[in-house]
Formats: sequence, C-alpha cells, structure tokens
Amino acid sequence: MCNNNNLTTMIKSKILIVDDDPEIADLLELYLNNNGYAIKKTNNGQSALEMIEMEHFDLVLLDVMMPELDGIHACLRIRKTNNMPIIFITAKGEDNDVVHGLSAGGDDYIVKPFSLVILLAKIASLIRRHNQYNSHSKDNDQIVIGDLLINTEDWSVYVGDNLIKLTPKEFEILYLLASNRGRVFSIAQIHDSVWGDKETITDNSIMVHIANLRSKIEIETKNPRYIKTVWGFGYKI
Repeated sequence: MCNNNNLTTMIKSKILIVDDDPEIADLLELYLNNNGYAIKKTNNGQSALEMIEMEHFDLVLLDVMMPELDGIHACLRIRKTNNMPIIFITAKGEDNDVVHGLSAGGDDYIVKPFSLVILLAKIASLIRRHNQYNSHSKDNDQIVIGDLLINTEDWSVYVGDNLIKLTPKEFEILYLLASNRGRVFSIAQIHDSVWGDKETITDNSIMVHIANLRSKIEIETKNPRYIKTVWGFGYKI
C-alpha cells in the first residue's frame, strides 16, 4: 500500500476570494497573504465554481451580489459537491439576508464594512474546525468522508454500516484519493503512486479499476458522491 508520507505535503491553507469589487478583493488578498494564506481571486460565481472544480480550497470568501451567478446560487451549487467553509461577505445586512445566506450553506455571514481582525479570527477558526472534523485520525487509523470510512489498519472500507469488499488495488486507489482530498490525480499519477515504475498497466485498465471502485462505494455511479471525474485532468475526492 502507498506510504501516506509520500502522498501528502504541508502547504498553506488556500482561500478563494469571490468578489466583483476589485478594491475589496485586493485588500483581502494582501491582508490574508501577509497572515500566511495562499490566495486565489475571481469576480463572479460561475468562474468560482469552475475554479473549485479544478483545485482544492480550504475556505471560500463569497460576495452575494455579483454578475453571471450571485453568491447565494453559487453557494447552493458548491454545497452539492464540497463541504469546505464558506463565509459570505456582503453589504446586504438585513436579518432575512443573513438567514438566506446561512440557509444556502454558508458557515458565517459578515456585513461590509467589517473588521479584518475579526474576519481573520473567523477564517482560522472555521479552517481549524473543518480540518479536525475531516482529518485522518492517527489514533484509530481512519479516514472519514461523509458516510465513507476507510480503516488503514485492516484495509476495511464502510459506506454507512455496509462493509465494502475491495481488491488491494481498488483500496490503494481509494486511499490515494481520500488521503489527498480535493487534489486532482491524473491517470499517470495514479499509476505511479499505486503501481510504481516497475509495473506497467494501461490507462484503460486503471479506468476499469476506478469504475469498479465506484460501483462498490457510490449509490449512483453516473452521479458519484465521492470519486469525481475532472474532465481532461483526472480524478479526485
């Protein structure tokens, strides 16, 4: 089985800023960069969805009123596939606006103008809690993602209460993706990580392994909850 130490690297927490006001977006980028965060920016909800599909983010700062796709509808669509923390940052501060944002899946709601110090504290708290909830537990050697539980001590996998029987290679592929949640792996990267340089297997064979794995852990293989296809790039959880 793949060594977890070779699969994960320590990186800065990455935040996606989604705001069509360039002054606010630039201010947030500068402040958060100076406080140790890696930042990506976009000015509308549609491009935010595309960026989230392509790469992992630890938290999203999301404006409400934006062109193409507003923050509320962007949040609803993000929540279909991702559970990273989302903080709304908006000028709309009425009670019903706050309720609407939180009901859409936001974790917090900050009204402009706001304190950068308070925002920083909220960001750190949400990322810390999210990582604790979704982290790989060293005490019992388990990775838990939704209803999916992977026990790395005895190679067992459960979906809900159901024990799933996987082949060794299926387990290694699942472990590779699950222990690097959000990262996209190409077919070549999956081959190198699971089979290594000394063993040759075709791309089609790897795709068959993934299809078989999906058939065992997914309720709907055409609309997978766990193993997502990133078209033109590869696969991710």
